This record gives sequence, C-alpha cells and structure tokens, in this order.
Amino acid sequence: MPKVVVPLTDTKIKKTKADPENIQKLSDGKGLFLMITKNGEKFWRFDYARPYTKKRNSISFGNYPIIGLAEARQRRDDARTLLAQNIDPQVEKLRIENEILNANKNIFSTVALEWATKQNFAEATVKGQQRLFEVIFKHIGRIPIHELKPMDILNICRIYEKEGKHETAKKVKTKCGQIFRYAVSLGLCERDVTQDLRGVLTTPEIKHMAAITDPNEFAKLLNDLDHYNGSVITQYALRIAPLVFVRPGELRHAKWADIDLEKNRWEYTPPKTKKKTGVSHIVPLSTQVIQMLKELAEITQANSAYVFPSLTSWQRPMSENTVNQALRRLGYTSEEACGHGFRASARTILEEVLEYPVEWIEQQLAHKVRDMHGTAYNRTKHLEKRSAMLQAWADYCENIKLNSIK
Repeated sequence: MPKVVVPLTDTKIKKTKADPENIQKLSDGKGLFLMITKNGEKFWRFDYARPYTKKRNSISFGNYPIIGLAEARQRRDDARTLLAQNIDPQVEKLRIENEILNANKNIFSTVALEWATKQNFAEATVKGQQRLFEVIFKHIGRIPIHELKPMDILNICRIYEKEGKHETAKKVKTKCGQIFRYAVSLGLCERDVTQDLRGVLTTPEIKHMAAITDPNEFAKLLNDLDHYNGSVITQYALRIAPLVFVRPGELRHAKWADIDLEKNRWEYTPPKTKKKTGVSHIVPLSTQVIQMLKELAEITQANSAYVFPSLTSWQRPMSENTVNQALRRLGYTSEEACGHGFRASARTILEEVLEYPVEWIEQQLAHKVRDMHGTAYNRTKHLEKRSAMLQAWADYCENIKLNSIK
C-alpha cells in the first residue's frame, strides 16, 4: 500500500526549524518537496521522471516564502501538465529563459545600433539619423523587434505627419524598414512590417535644392563669389565649387592626396557609393581650377591633409555649413542658392545652353548611368570628352562673369 503523504501547510512550514546536523525534506505530494538546509534556508524542489528516458531529475521552484505554498503547487501542476505531453519541465524552463534573454538582446534599439555600425554614412547623414533614432527609440526602442507591428511604426510616423513634416515621416518608415530587413537577414524576425504601410503615409511634396539656373543670374552669383570677403579658404571653396559641381560633402572632404595637379585630375570615392560599389569618381580639372588649387596649396597643403580645412582646426575638414553660411553673407537666401545647387546650375546650363549630351553630364555628376546593356557607372567612360566639357564649362563661367561686369 503506497505511503499516504499529508499535504504541507504554511503553519507546519513555519514551525519546522532547521536541523544543524541534517538537511530536511518535507513532502507535499506529487513530487513537490520543501528543502530546509542546515542554516535554515527553505526552497522548493520538484522531483520527476524525464520523458522517454525515465531518468530521475529535480528542478528548483524558488525559495520560500518568496514562492509561497500555493504558487509552488501551481508550478508543480504546470510541470505535471507538461510531463503528460512528454515535455521535460527543465527543458521548457531553459527554452523560456533563452527566449527572454534573446528578446532582451534583440530589442529594436540594439538591432538598430548594430545595423548603424555596419553602414558607411556621411557625417551629415549620421547626425540626421541620430535625431530620428531619438524619437524612434523613445517609442519602440525597448520592444523586441519580432514583436513589433505595422501600427507601432505608423504611430511614430503620424507624430511627424501631424506637424506637417511628411518627408520626416517617410524617413522614419524608410529607416525602420532598413533595420527590419537587417533583422530578417539575421533571423531575428520574419519580415519587414513596414511593407504593410505602403500608401498609408501622405506623399511629401518634392522640394529641389535651391539653385540658380538662369545664365544671367548665375553670372551675377559667380561675380559675387569672387568678391566674398571672409576666410580666404572659404573664398577658394566658393570659387571652385561651381566649376567642379561635386556634392558639398565631397568638396569639403577633398584631400591633397587625391588631387594630381600634373594630370589635372581629382579622383576619390564618393561616400554614397563607397559602401555599395567602391567605384571611384574622376573630376577632370580645368586650367582655372588648377590655378586656384596651386594658390591654395601654398596656404593649406603643408599643414593639412584637407584642401579646405576647418577654420578652427586644420586636422578636420571644413564645416558642412561653411559654404551655405557664406552664401547667406553674400545676401542669398536658402530659397535662392545653396552649395548643392551648383550641381543643378551646371546640369541645366550644360544641357540647355552649351548643349552637351545628358549622359556626359550625368556621368560627371556621379549619377548612376546605365548603358544599353544595363551596365552601371563606369568611372572612365567619356573621360576625355568630359575633360573637354569641364574646361568649356570653366571658360563659359569666366566669360559670362566678364560680360556681366561690362
């Protein structure tokens, strides 16, 4: 006849004192025991036979009285339910613990920051991204990425939409989508939930960078640039920028090591393509630009790796706001002209006035140009023709400046 086990009570547990000589084991029945150590510590154990192997095993349910008698019995009953399904309670406990641990590691902010370290963004892009992350992390940063729903992302986007910042709302969706796709590749979630937001956000109004494309107005701008009375380094940057029409970030990061004054060539890898293709870009230098660079070399080359060093430290490149601030000092508003606008000025006038082929111009702008076979950007394609085009462009700019003075 099996031994009858009298269930435990809280009164019995509290009255049972520690035995300095032995560890005590009080049974509550159905595999549940309260262990009392020699120093009086009390903790719950559950003994059972493992599924299939039938080997004896024991797992802890925690200390008494933190885990009371009723909760200990509930945990025992839950374990017995798992055993009835041939599931080992200890294996299930470890699975849940690992799931929680992984969920904490895979919260959105952790995944996003890991993704960010693998990107090669320009400094301005990184700063803008940090501002977005502050808002995004505030709302979903602590949530495991696999638990996020489309509505979680939409709610953040709507914060900006209510303020009329539709472009920023779109950036939030795009940024989150990039992080979700990274998480999918690592097996941290099943899909990019931002795909469900297609057509939900208000389409932002397209705003082009401020640029002067009328030849007469552009001639006036060129004259004004020649008469900028601020820093001499800034003055050279202003005068060279329209003639090479590279992106502002590429201009201010220009290094002497990348410029060959003998071959009349500046060759570098744009940040926009460095991560994806690593293809370098070649800027043929006109005689006008070569002359200005030779003059500038006497000022900066001996003390800085940068052609246009910062006004505060020659170990850093010129600030991203320097050219735009100089244009403001010259009286041009942000709606009239900006550093990036020199690209649009050159593109428009080269095509519409000087009638150069669009493909040559786009190639020189370092835009992705595909040929009839679908082959993308070739850095040397039309190089001789582009060299002649940039010399003609510099000559044109010089002529319209002179004519505007008369």
